[in-house]
Amino acid sequence: MLDLSFEAPKPKVIAGATGDWELVIGMEIHAQISTQAKLFSGASTTFGAEPNSNVAFVDAAMPGMLPVVNEFCLEQAVRTGLGLKAAINLRSAFDRKNYFYPDNPQGYQISQLYHPIVGEGEVLVEMGPGVARVVRIERIHVEQDAGKSIHDMDPNMSFIDLNRTGVPLMEIVSRPDIRGPEEAAAYVGKLRQILRYLGTCDGNMQNGNLRADVNVSVCRPGQYEKYQETQDFSHLGTRCEIKNMNSMRFIQQAIDYEARRQIAILEDGGKVDQETRLYDPDKGETRSMRSKEEAQDYRYFPDPDLLPLEIEQGWVDDIAATMPELPDAKKTRFMEGFGLTDYDASVLTAEVENADFFEAVVAVGEDGKLAANWVINELFGRLKKEGQEIGESPVSPAQLGGVIKLIKSGDISGKIAKDLFEILWTEGGEPAAIVEERGMKQVTDTGAIEKAVDEIIAANPAQVEKAQQNPKLAGWFVGQVMKSTGGKANPAAVNALVMAKLGL
Repeated sequence: MLDLSFEAPKPKVIAGATGDWELVIGMEIHAQISTQAKLFSGASTTFGAEPNSNVAFVDAAMPGMLPVVNEFCLEQAVRTGLGLKAAINLRSAFDRKNYFYPDNPQGYQISQLYHPIVGEGEVLVEMGPGVARVVRIERIHVEQDAGKSIHDMDPNMSFIDLNRTGVPLMEIVSRPDIRGPEEAAAYVGKLRQILRYLGTCDGNMQNGNLRADVNVSVCRPGQYEKYQETQDFSHLGTRCEIKNMNSMRFIQQAIDYEARRQIAILEDGGKVDQETRLYDPDKGETRSMRSKEEAQDYRYFPDPDLLPLEIEQGWVDDIAATMPELPDAKKTRFMEGFGLTDYDASVLTAEVENADFFEAVVAVGEDGKLAANWVINELFGRLKKEGQEIGESPVSPAQLGGVIKLIKSGDISGKIAKDLFEILWTEGGEPAAIVEERGMKQVTDTGAIEKAVDEIIAANPAQVEKAQQNPKLAGWFVGQVMKSTGGKANPAAVNALVMAKLGL
C-alpha cells in the first residue's frame, strides 16, 4: 500500500488590530437525493418543469392526505452513510419542524432531529501532497425540501412554485473541524465527488441540488485546541450561519468577509449575535436574515403520521455489497497499479466518468502511464478547448487505446500519433486501419534511415564541424532527418545513427 500519512493544514489566521484570530467553520450540506419520486409522494422530482406541475395532493397539504415514505430515498441515505464511513442507525424517526411560510403549505417540514438515520462518519479532504484534513460528520438526516417563493415577476404580488415541495434531501452535518475558506470549498468539493460516485446526488449546484449552510466563528489562537480537548463549545466564538450557498467561490468569499466582520465587532468591544445571514455576491458581503432560532422555537415533535423507521442489518449489508469503488480507493489503485503521480491520479479520479474512460483506454492500450498522459493532456485539453464533456468526446476509449497501442508497438511516433488523434477527432475511424491506409506507419528500416542521415550530413559539412565541437548541436541533424522523412522515422534509431555517424 502507498504511504497515506499526512499532516493537517494550518488554520487560516487573520491579523487583527489587537492580535491574531483563527477561523472555525462547520457546514450543513443539503444534498438532493437522486430519485425519480419525492420523499413522501409519487410526484416527479424533474428539474425545470412548469411551475406547480410536479405536485401531489400530499405535497400541497390537501386535507386528509398522509405521507408514505419512499424506500429508495432511505436506501440512498444509507448508501451515503456507508460511503462516509458512518454508523447506520437501525432505528430512526421523523419529526415535524413547525414554521409558517407561504412556500411551506403544511406549516411544517418533516425532518429528523433527534433520531437521524445516519450517525457519525468522516471525510478526508486533501489540500495538497501530504496535507489533508479529516472532517468529522456528526449525522445525516433525511428531510423534505420546501417550495419556492418568486418575488420578481410582478411589482405587487409574489408567486409560489411548489414543485420542490417534498423533494427528498439529505442534510449532512459536519463538526466544526474546518479551519479556512479554502478548506471549506475543498470539503464541499470532496463531498460532492463522493456523492456523485455513489450516485446518491448529482451534485448540481447551479440547480440547487447541492447547497451549503456555512457556520462561521472566530477565536484566539489556542482556544480551538482547548475545544478539541474538552469538546466544550464555550472556548469557541459565537457562530453565524450563512444560508444557501451554491458556489465554491462564493463560499470562500462569504467566509472571509464574515470572519473579518466578526473580528471588527469583537475588537471594537462588541458582541457577535448568533444569527442567520445571507451572502450578497454583488456587494461581496453578508447581511442579517434573522436571529438564530433555537430548536424549541420550531416546536419539534415526533411526526404522528409516520411510524419510527426500523431497518434490518441484512438490508444494510445488501446495500454495502453493491457499493462502488470510491475516489480515495480508486486514486490509490491508479497510483499503485499504473505508477501514476498523485496529481495525475487526482485528475483522472475527479469524476467517475473520467476514471471509467481512462480505465477503458488502458484496457486497449495496455500502458497506464502513456494512457494517463494522453487522456489528461490531449483528450481533456481538447475537450476543454471545445467546451465539451467527457461523454461528448468524438474519440472513444477504444480509439484512444488503439493510438496508444500503436505508439507502444513502435508503429507510429508521438508526432504521428498527434496527427492520428486529429483525424480520429474530426473524421473517426479505426486507428490501425488509418495508419495503414494513409502510409503513416513509422519507418523502422535502418537502411532507409541511414540513407537519410547520410544525405543530411553530406549536405551540411559546416554544421557537422560545429556538432563535433559541441555535441549538443547533434539534435539539429535529428530534426532535419525527421523532417525529411515526414516524421515517420523512428526517433531513437535516428538519434543513434546521427551520433554514430558524427563520431560522438
